[in-house]
Amino acid sequence: MMIEILLILIAIIVIILSIIVLPFELMDYRWKTMKGMAKIHGPKGIPFLGVGWMIARFADEELLYYLKEISSQYKRIASCWVTGVPFVLFHDAEDIEALLGSVHHITKGIEYVTLQPWLNDGLLLSTGDKWHQRRKLLTPAFHFKILENNVQSLNKNARYLLRNMLKKGGEPFIAEEMVTLCTLDVICETAMGVPLNSQDNKALEYVRAIRKVSAASVLRMIKFWLKKEFVFRLTKYGKDFYNGLSLMHSFTEKIIKERKEEFQSENLKSTASENTEEQESFLPKQRKAFLDSLIDLDRKYPNSLTELDIREEVDTFMFEGHDTTSAAIVFTLFLLGSHPDIQEKVYQELYGIFGESHRAATSKDLHEMNYLEKVIKETLRLYPSVPYISRKLTKDLELSGDLMVPEGVNVAIVPYLIHRDERYYPDPEVFDPERFSLENCKTRHPFTYLPFSAGPRNCIGQKFAMMELKVIISTLIRFAKVESVTKKEDLAIVPFLIIRSTKPIMIKVTPRTLQNQSL
Repeated sequence: MMIEILLILIAIIVIILSIIVLPFELMDYRWKTMKGMAKIHGPKGIPFLGVGWMIARFADEELLYYLKEISSQYKRIASCWVTGVPFVLFHDAEDIEALLGSVHHITKGIEYVTLQPWLNDGLLLSTGDKWHQRRKLLTPAFHFKILENNVQSLNKNARYLLRNMLKKGGEPFIAEEMVTLCTLDVICETAMGVPLNSQDNKALEYVRAIRKVSAASVLRMIKFWLKKEFVFRLTKYGKDFYNGLSLMHSFTEKIIKERKEEFQSENLKSTASENTEEQESFLPKQRKAFLDSLIDLDRKYPNSLTELDIREEVDTFMFEGHDTTSAAIVFTLFLLGSHPDIQEKVYQELYGIFGESHRAATSKDLHEMNYLEKVIKETLRLYPSVPYISRKLTKDLELSGDLMVPEGVNVAIVPYLIHRDERYYPDPEVFDPERFSLENCKTRHPFTYLPFSAGPRNCIGQKFAMMELKVIISTLIRFAKVESVTKKEDLAIVPFLIIRSTKPIMIKVTPRTLQNQSL
């Protein structure tokens, strides 16, 4: 305890000195920011630390309540200082559109710095020319034709998850443990081209490492004395972070190595059985999956991508491609298990599509799952997988009403709170999939719904995510009934990198018919 107090004192001194002893070229910039911040109302704090001292003392689940309190008190925007960093919280759809819809304000907020050792300058964290180039390079990997090619893999992994859940014999279990391994299998097999079989418990260490690294990253964002690298490394959190990081980087490097070897082998076979030019002209051009696009670029243009360049993108997509989807599935099952009437409507829609057939879902079937899509969207309204978004302004942001947010400010948006704003969603705590009927969507501002962010930095994989969610959830509901053991009042939601409940969500799964137990 004494060591931690000493580290806190040292960190405070270092932070104060770093604020006071600024390079001369930054003094004018900081003064302009301070003048601009003074014109925006918000909670007051103590000198240098602002409200950082208070946030640092919060329990995990208290942060959302504090942000909700600020949003309620300061209706449109609110400003505050957090350990020398100027923050502005946006809570109005038009202001959010001005920020997220801009092609200029694409630099991620200062909070994301804690992820740098893990994700480096992958698509999530990069900015400027590098981000534009990578986005352009990777977008074709999520073309609808490639997504359609992945339906078979999604079906296979969904059936595996169903069998594992039914093996519990109707006894309660933690939903996240099984679902996360399933979504990890999906992203590895589809985007990386490497079957992982983690549902056989072969990747548990990787999943646990992600949990530790994510938790340590968020803790470092919140507790100001952990922001300094030398302090962080001396703590247990820092040691957990770097131990987990080593394991995760080794894991992704192994996947890249395996896929490179397979990719080279496939190219050799392709060259050996090369078609004539006339035959090739009649063949459809094969689009490449995510990791293949990176490997092929590296092969065609040596030195265009380093090993680190490839790894940072694989790390980014391994994390974002399975953890966000896992959270969405868990909360969807929780809500369906808590609302048997809505679960029955989903089942009836699926029965109308599949009847008594046990066949796998096709792309055409997915397009017909209209009510299930509403259920998924309403789940993501209540429990958006990414509960917090931020941008660092690299130029002044002009808002309506002669309001200006100055350069240098960190702007925060909390989808979890926007999605519960009564101006946009009456009775916001009620689970009502009909909010996402065509009629209701038409009357709502598009920037009031942000589960995949919005604007130029929206989620590149959102279509793939919706396809995955539909396949997995439809498979479970077709053949099994879900019952939530965890009650809504037992949830303790925390805005970590991915939204979570500090108490595990428990469900029961039972087969709809005896015949289905053999699936």
